Amino acid sequence: MNQTTNSILMIRPIAFRMNEQTAVNNYYQKVIDELDSDQVNARAQQEFDAYVEKLRGIGVNVIVVSDTDDYDTPDSIFPNNWISFHDHGHVALFPMFAENRRYERREDVLYALEDAGFYIDHIFDYRNAEDEGLFLEGTGSLVLDRINRKAYCALSPRADEELLIEFCEDFEYTPIVFTANQSVGKERLPIYHTNVMMCVGETFAVICLDSIDDKKERKNVVTQLKSDGKEIVDISEDQVKKFAG
Repeated sequence: MNQTTNSILMIRPIAFRMNEQTAVNNYYQKVIDELDSDQVNARAQQEFDAYVEKLRGIGVNVIVVSDTDDYDTPDSIFPNNWISFHDHGHVALFPMFAENRRYERREDVLYALEDAGFYIDHIFDYRNAEDEGLFLEGTGSLVLDRINRKAYCALSPRADEELLIEFCEDFEYTPIVFTANQSVGKERLPIYHTNVMMCVGETFAVICLDSIDDKKERKNVVTQLKSDGKEIVDISEDQVKKFAG
């Protein structure tokens, strides 16, 4: 099992903008006053196309699927929140907090992957949890150490602990649970996705330890990472705001 891959799925946006439905607990989003929605999307498409070209230029296999105008899906560029891929052709489909993000889940994306030669044997479908108001947004909520079979998860309105346990039982991961906060005005509020403040590579982990206010939780996360031989790259909350995590 590898921690990283040489093949990635990317969804090309057609209506990228600030998402009003996710901004209620994603405090990093901001409206760019000098740009209208069409200009924002045009810039996103330019950056997307340039990134695809650079990745392919160094040998990364990039499967590009375009978003559609069937629904209003401003966050479609982030497919990792609704789908994840695993050994043995296993796929997970996740429950999404925002209603307009649920429309991002498309069967034709799976067909495109199969056409590209990827084998899909079984789908673990957690979408029904939306009916109970429970959410777990893919590898946004979950930072997976695939080699050591650990799932790091910062609980938030978009990351439910019961669903985390269910996922870990299905995919044989050990859950590492904590809360990561950010300063919003004078309050400390949960960071919406774990992968905003943390990532795990083959030999290192980038993490904002200051965002884990509970000392016991912070110590446990550090212990887990060190026990697996990870070099810890500790970043500041200001660096998290600049998406260094």
